[in-house]
Amino acid sequence: MPETPTDLLSPDAFRILNAIARNGTFAGAARELGVVPSALTYRVRQVEDALDVLLFDRSSRQARPTEAGAELLAQGERLHREVNSVVNRVKRVATGWAPQFTIAADGLISSSALMELVEAFYALNPPTRLRVRDEILSGTLSAVTSGRADLALGVILEPSSAANLKAMPLGQVRFVYAVAPHHPLAKAPEPLADTDLLKHRGIVVADSVQSGITQSFGLLEGQDTLTVSSLAAKLDAQLRGLGAGFLPEPIARPYLATGRLVERRVERCTRVAQLNYAWRADGNPGKALEWWLEQLQSPKTRRALLEQHGQRVE
Repeated sequence: MPETPTDLLSPDAFRILNAIARNGTFAGAARELGVVPSALTYRVRQVEDALDVLLFDRSSRQARPTEAGAELLAQGERLHREVNSVVNRVKRVATGWAPQFTIAADGLISSSALMELVEAFYALNPPTRLRVRDEILSGTLSAVTSGRADLALGVILEPSSAANLKAMPLGQVRFVYAVAPHHPLAKAPEPLADTDLLKHRGIVVADSVQSGITQSFGLLEGQDTLTVSSLAAKLDAQLRGLGAGFLPEPIARPYLATGRLVERRVERCTRVAQLNYAWRADGNPGKALEWWLEQLQSPKTRRALLEQHGQRVE
């Protein structure tokens, strides 16, 4: 059975091609590699015949790579780096680093604070690839219980009843009822009753859970709603006066300070959410999870994840 280009393009073949390109002659490459020139010529001919291309211009005393030869050498160097990367990754995985680590982050989590942690994680030069999933409400817990994520940040419901799950408190977030200054509720007498809220559209975020029981907060039965897929979209809608609703105070804070949003007192109790971070307890946690859990032991880190929306927390 004739050899294919894949069979012939071995690491040894690339070593020969690189030696010829580096020395400029087959004779020089042969001396470097400690073989006779005819052996190199035979190997190069094999590769050229298999690819049906000329890899070196032999019209002069020098052996210069053709355009096709130069491309093959460049790709060979890339493949060499990738092979080394795979070798290093396999060695590190054998020491306890997982090949991929997925974090489910609720919309209440500060993206900038999370990315600072990601930056610190990558500074370790781990072999682990990170993936961050954006989730909302029940979807955050569902991501980790279903195995789609290794760590969930911002779980609202108490997750202790979930099998094979551990959880620790992340912190509390207060919600404020906020409207744009040009919204009719901005001038209505306080405290706002449910009958007042029912007259106006509510902006709600869709639960990202794939199936099962979903969560919703602050909705009144029969109220007109605009449903969006993220807290960022909810904030935008309320800034435009498209409706009203509860917003996490850390997210609303800069807009309340500048007057782009107005906080309104309502008869119903102000909501305070207890957030947790959760992970599966089955099996070996691995070094990636151990690192993240160690960072989350810091009160400053936990506070930043809940508070650092648009500003740096010192």
